[in-house]
Amino acid sequence: VSCGLERGHFLISDQPFPGSAVTILKRPPFCPAKLGGAVLARGAHTGVATAVSVLLEATCGHVLLTRRATTLRHLPNIWVPPGGHVEPGEELVAAGLRELAEETGLHLEPGTFTCHLLGLWESMFPPMLGRGPPQSHHIVTYLGLRSAEPRDHLQARLRPSPHEVSAVAWLEPPILEAIAATEDGVEGPALGSAPGSAPGSGLAEGSGSGTVPGVLPDTVGTHIPTGILLRRLPAHGPDLERVGTGTKFALGRWRAGLGLGDP
Repeated sequence: VSCGLERGHFLISDQPFPGSAVTILKRPPFCPAKLGGAVLARGAHTGVATAVSVLLEATCGHVLLTRRATTLRHLPNIWVPPGGHVEPGEELVAAGLRELAEETGLHLEPGTFTCHLLGLWESMFPPMLGRGPPQSHHIVTYLGLRSAEPRDHLQARLRPSPHEVSAVAWLEPPILEAIAATEDGVEGPALGSAPGSAPGSGLAEGSGSGTVPGVLPDTVGTHIPTGILLRRLPAHGPDLERVGTGTKFALGRWRAGLGLGDP
């Protein structure tokens, strides 16, 4: 598809238009949007909103993920890249940088990073009908930001917002690849489900202090096995702490180097 801003609105088209970029648009196999208008009419959402999410990569190849606060209404306790809504007329990169700063305290100056478009993801909450009728509907633009700074410099400036973020983690490429391989909606055991079986990584807690190889310290100091990051979305019952489905899509695109065009 082609996508971009036109008259202050985010437009997706099967035809190119001035200023547009070409990318891929996907959604999970269980997305309620696949079932059409009758299902959507049962929910309380008021249309499709535009959101942006940024995969921030340090010079060492580690990527920053955040765990959403448990008090958030949508996707609490889920690991995702920093991101949020795009304001009317706001450029995608500007929106991504704003959300990154609001959620993590990281301000990236022009010239200190490169940016590429990873893809578009259609997302609804709840993510499947078995968890209730749709309450929200988004098209999420995933951007890959490659910083010119090392991880320790970025880590020193982290100031996560306690209202939005309960923990942060810098994940190295082997575990990112394993996460991307655990596709939601596909039968089979998650990789590395045993505690400590995932590749080791230096990870930081929500306060931005300290690192512990191979485990995720949370904000109260309890270690979380890295196997949590390799969980799939449960088909039934309550949701679990895990990496978001759209995040896995974005990590797969990042891993394969499939970002195309400039946002």
